[in-house]
Amino acid sequence: MINLNEEKKILAKARAVVLAELDRSGTAILPPCDAEKTLTFLLALGIHARVTILDPWYNKGVGGVRSDYIPYIVGILEKTKDVSDHLFLWGFPEILAPFIERIPKPLELICWLTWYFKNNPSVIRGWRSAQMTCLHLANPKAPLNVQNFLNEAQLKMFKEGKLRYIPGPPSVLEESLLIGFIGRNEQTGHPAQKPLRVIEKLLLMGSKEGELIIDPMSGSGTTADAARRLGRFSIICDHSEEFTCLAEKRLGVSRLDISPEVMSLSFPIKCHLNKIEEFRAICGYTFNSKDSTDSHRNINRNSKGQVSLPFTLSDAGNGAYKVPSLKAKRRKGTMAKASV
Repeated sequence: MINLNEEKKILAKARAVVLAELDRSGTAILPPCDAEKTLTFLLALGIHARVTILDPWYNKGVGGVRSDYIPYIVGILEKTKDVSDHLFLWGFPEILAPFIERIPKPLELICWLTWYFKNNPSVIRGWRSAQMTCLHLANPKAPLNVQNFLNEAQLKMFKEGKLRYIPGPPSVLEESLLIGFIGRNEQTGHPAQKPLRVIEKLLLMGSKEGELIIDPMSGSGTTADAARRLGRFSIICDHSEEFTCLAEKRLGVSRLDISPEVMSLSFPIKCHLNKIEEFRAICGYTFNSKDSTDSHRNINRNSKGQVSLPFTLSDAGNGAYKVPSLKAKRRKGTMAKASV
């Protein structure tokens, strides 16, 4: 059993591994893990994002049904509110409706979004499904980046303070379903894949270029792909080995070699909340722009090119690893600025 100080050292190194990969490729893929554990792990690392995308199985059809679905999702929302400013929760309208009255404080409902598509093939007699719902929730005072949707002339007036009315995007996102010949270049084989243009709109509203996005239910990596195209950083994870492999292939990035033991570490909540500034002081170093190689960052890679922790839990107990010096420089465009 490791003590709190040893755990902090291990988490500090894990944070360094995550930030190194973000600095190198812009995308960090965590090994397969449940969403709740992933969010707890990121919270323990002191990672804070601008946006989190939550796209769970919808408690019907593919993915099966669980009797505790409502408390399960509410629990995930509780963790997400401490990890990011904005969160977007996907589901069918009838599945998400009960959550309107169960939004954890201090989160607020910003908008009920509808993804509208006309090309869903009908397999039943009756109404053909043509929509999905996404709840946009946010912490108080989380900024909305409506300026990201302005044209060039509007943006010029916005920057000059001359735009009295700022037209935002509609709450209905009309994009075709990825099926058959539609979006064939995007299709990965994931049964619930969203079009890039739908996810991009969420990221544009919730974040600016250079900020961090988290997706702990990432499927085949659409969120990370959209983040990369928009100049955002991303940390993604999925509980499925199959879908993690799809994301690796799609993004050209290997998962981080972090053991399940390390992924399960976390501060007790009371200790974490009381000592978060101390923890960030321990972990909050960044990378010098001149030190662009892994060797300068004390980062190891295995034969598959995965970033790996160069020590084990027992090493920490034996004093084999020491927290590095924290004389760090922030530089424009590094992940540490967005996440610390």
